[in-house]
This record gives sequence, C-alpha cells and structure tokens, in this order.
Amino acid sequence: MSDILNQAVAELNSKIAAAGFDSTAKFEIADEGAIIMDSEGARISDDPADVTLSADADTFRSILDGDLNPTSAFMSGKLTVDGDMGVAMKLASVLA
Repeated sequence: MSDILNQAVAELNSKIAAAGFDSTAKFEIADEGAIIMDSEGARISDDPADVTLSADADTFRSILDGDLNPTSAFMSGKLTVDGDMGVAMKLASVLA
C-alpha cells in the first residue's frame, strides 16, 4: 500500500466526518492508486463514484495540505474532473 494513500485516507476521514459529505467521490492519484470518499468516510478503493478527480501526487498533496485550492488546480489543468461537477464543488468545500 502506498504511504501517500494511507496518510491521505487518515486526513480525509477527519475532514469528511466534520463536513457530513453525503456523495461519492474518487481521487485517482497518478502512479499511486485511488481513494473513495462517501458518507462512511475515506478508504483506499477503485469503486465507481459520482465524480472522479485525477491528479499527480504532488498536486493531491498540495490540495490536501491546503496549499492549493481545488478550483485553482482544476482551472490550471493540474486536476481533472469526470462526472458530477456539483459533487466536485461540494468536495472542494470539504477540503478547504
């Protein structure tokens, strides 16, 4: 298992629990794997989701650390979104 994924799951679980995220989102991290986030929390998985966000590990880490706004990452092409844009925007507010 990737250290990046394990650390991200722990951090995302604390953010999701506080925000009451009720949709399904997937982060695909290049060369690392995927994380699913839903009402039960975050876990390492490649299950289908309402929205899939794809980025490299550095971009993902910057978003998670709060150094990079998810919307800015999307607008600059560092983050791609496939699926329900409304869910992506909800997730962006959870990560902020």
